[in-house]
This record gives sequence, C-alpha cells and structure tokens, in this order.
Amino acid sequence: MNRRLARVLIRLYPAVWRRRYGTEFEVLLQDERRGWRSSLNVVTAAALEHVSGFGGGTMATESDTFRGVLLHPSALIPMAMSTTALALVLGHILMFGAAREADEGAVAHLWQILMAAQVPVLLFFALKWLPRAFRPALGVLGVQVGAVLAAMAPVFYFNL
Repeated sequence: MNRRLARVLIRLYPAVWRRRYGTEFEVLLQDERRGWRSSLNVVTAAALEHVSGFGGGTMATESDTFRGVLLHPSALIPMAMSTTALALVLGHILMFGAAREADEGAVAHLWQILMAAQVPVLLFFALKWLPRAFRPALGVLGVQVGAVLAAMAPVFYFNL
C-alpha cells in the first residue's frame, strides 16, 4: 500500500488511537501488499474505534462507552422492571381481553409497583453516571425512558 493511502486510512482513527499506534500501523500498512479488502478492514476498524465499545473498540475504557454504562445494574434494572410490567399487561390482555374491570386486580397493582419502584433507581443512575460519562449515560437514559413509555403504552391505549 502506498504511503499516502496509509496516512489517509490512519487519519480515520481517533486522535488518541493515532498517537498511540499510528506510527507502527503506518509501517504495517505500507508493508501490506493486499488491495481493497485490507483498506475496507481498516475503515471498518476505524469506525468501530469511534463507536468504542461495539464490536472491538480498544481505546475507550469500559465505563465511558454506551455498552459499558448499559451493562451496569443501575441501568439494567429499570429496563427489566419496565419489560416485566409490559409483559404483565400484555399477558393479561391476551388472557382476559382489554375490558376495564371494576376492581383493578393484582396485575394492575404489580404494574404500578414496578413502574413506581424504578423511579429511585433511574434517579440513582442519572446522579451516578451523568457526571462520569455524560453522552453514554444520556443514551442509556433514553433507552430507559423508551422502556417506560413502552410499558405505559398499552395501559393508555386500552384505557386500563
């Protein structure tokens, strides 16, 4: 591979990566005799480094990636609670229909408990992770809010 193409490909990587590995990688690319497949592999690896955490990002520490933040219990527990609440409501609708009942019943009470109990966990997550890793934590909060809205959707849609 010629020197100009090797430098262009190295510029695709994050600056931290280039400072650490750039010189050696340029020499390696210049010694490479393959064609477009090698270039495509380098472009793919550079994109993964920018995503840092999905599919092989090596420079970012685990706590400052979306995946790293997402795998913490304070991120997973609210999503599990919302998913459980959604499964309860959908299971009840499939078994008994969407008719409004005079007595709310156990499913409605469990749904209410699950939805209310995740609020302190969400607050804890936000207070802990937003100052540490703002962008990944904001993304995880978005996923958590989406899970909450998904659990609320059938309740409001069917007016339960």
